[in-house]
Amino acid sequence: MLFLNFHRNHHHDDDHDDQGGLHRDLLETGAAMDRRAMLRVAARFGVALGAIPLIGCAGDGNSVTGTEDGTGSDGGAANCVAKIPEETAGPYPGDGSNGPNALRTSGVVRNDIRTSFGGLTGNASGVRLNLELTIVSAASCTPLADYAVYLWHCDAAGNYSLYSSGYTNQNWLRGVQAADASGKVKFTSIFPGCYSGRWPHIHFEVYQNLTAAQSVSNKIATSQIALPKASCDVVYATSGYSASVRNLSQISLATDNVFSDGASLELATVTGDVTNGMTATLTVAV
Repeated sequence: MLFLNFHRNHHHDDDHDDQGGLHRDLLETGAAMDRRAMLRVAARFGVALGAIPLIGCAGDGNSVTGTEDGTGSDGGAANCVAKIPEETAGPYPGDGSNGPNALRTSGVVRNDIRTSFGGLTGNASGVRLNLELTIVSAASCTPLADYAVYLWHCDAAGNYSLYSSGYTNQNWLRGVQAADASGKVKFTSIFPGCYSGRWPHIHFEVYQNLTAAQSVSNKIATSQIALPKASCDVVYATSGYSASVRNLSQISLATDNVFSDGASLELATVTGDVTNGMTATLTVAV
């Protein structure tokens, strides 16, 4: 089998999410290609993707995964996946790399991130979203217990706490959690809105443990979670998301500056309803 070394063509966020953040191409070298790399190779040489063998571990066959058109479908195994693509942290990370530092604020380690913390008051309203990430080793597929995830995203109207005008005195929709023995990290949040120029998404960074998560210099991965269109359509039909309907109609995964080169590894599976809450799941290999 031919092994290829290649550079991933790293995309950046748009004007709303492209000032500050991590802007660099990462050299990806190794025997196993992720789906993005295979798509690019297939397109270049005219090879059908189905003819290219996937190198990796066998999964449990019980997962439901998203598809790159944002619709979601029955997938096959998701517990053993290729390494999560490195993405920009954007201009609003709140990790000390670009102004505010929520990582060193007392109370940042929490499950429910809908309210502000560390002496700040306020909350972000919207349709409840339960987030469950499973952190695994890209090399061995094994769960990574105690690894920590710092997660943040915009509110229903597209605002980011600590940065957006009128919200610099809020730090809601930011939090850190450590993975349990199964590698699972859970957050209670709200479904983020869709602002102009970007597909609905959630930012996160991965650290080896909670102690390491106190400094952005210790992060081992930075990426984003894409949300399926069908779920977005359902949520955005509710009160508080009116601007998201228009913004979503003007963007797609194929045209998004971050997800346009393939979102199969970043597209969450979303279930539930707006009354009882939605649940988004994703396996993240680092």
